[in-house]
Amino acid sequence: MFVIELIYKAPLDKIDASMAAHVRFLEKHYASGHFIVSGRKIPRDGGIIVAVAGTRQEIEAIVAEDPFCRKGLADARVIEFRASQRAEDIERRLEGERGRK
Repeated sequence: MFVIELIYKAPLDKIDASMAAHVRFLEKHYASGHFIVSGRKIPRDGGIIVAVAGTRQEIEAIVAEDPFCRKGLADARVIEFRASQRAEDIERRLEGERGRK
């Protein structure tokens, strides 16, 4: 399992101009089953993606497709970990996040 931290290097107006392409990238990898959860960091200086893939090389290749990274708008830090525990009510807990802005 992987945590991908995106760190913005460009002003938010440039980030926002590429947001639609970034969202399409996210949707593609949610559909493929790689991405589990994602969202903006607070304060808004980047984002977080929790993902699964067979290898670190596979996830790094996926990250390299992100328009933010391709255009030099953000750096990505990939952290690999082995999930050993989870909350039994994870779906309910994540549902509560949807209402937060």
